[in-house]
Amino acid sequence: MDEVVLVDASIDATRTMAHACLPDIRVVDQTGPGKGNALRAGFAAAHGERIVMMDADGSMSPTEIPHFVHFLDNGYDFVKGSRFMGGGGSLDITRLRHAGNWGLLTAVNLLYHSNLTDLCYGYCAFDRRFMEHLDLTADGFDIEAQMTIHALKAGLRIAEVPSLELPRRSGRSNLHAYSDGKCVLRTILRDRPRNGSSQLQRTFGNDRSGTHGAGLTNEA
Repeated sequence: MDEVVLVDASIDATRTMAHACLPDIRVVDQTGPGKGNALRAGFAAAHGERIVMMDADGSMSPTEIPHFVHFLDNGYDFVKGSRFMGGGGSLDITRLRHAGNWGLLTAVNLLYHSNLTDLCYGYCAFDRRFMEHLDLTADGFDIEAQMTIHALKAGLRIAEVPSLELPRRSGRSNLHAYSDGKCVLRTILRDRPRNGSSQLQRTFGNDRSGTHGAGLTNEA
């Protein structure tokens, strides 16, 4: 049976509006600050065997969910939305964020021998049985990178599907390109394979974070 879980820490009318739109929605209190904390609270509260995570600001369309589930139905363990592969796109990303995503994505592909096309995008789906392998601890925006890195390290079969990021319909983004970019980079470096550290340090030795990606459906 399908369910919708909303993690909320707001002081506005979010809960009232959510229940008006979907009376049986489950609202979970966020226990601490940060996107990672919110996602972990939602994962812990979810009952389904399969979990689809998405932002609630209107930038991600629920009509894309069947594409994610299709890959889970056909042998994949972790499915990522990609704005930078054929059929995907973004009507919201800034040049700075685009550049940062590309640099961080390049670091992950170098270190983890992958060929992903997007990293810092929060539209994902996975089977609950792999939750312990994802080993999520991040509280901030680095949660998305941590999920992907741990999925790669665990040897999960990963698929990317094209996704269109729409302009957010409400609220303001709490993302800070430089500080959050450094946080994501630290997460990438912390779990890196030791034999790849020297190459990455040469590339990102000045603690820079750069952005973007493009490609085809990926399997890892």
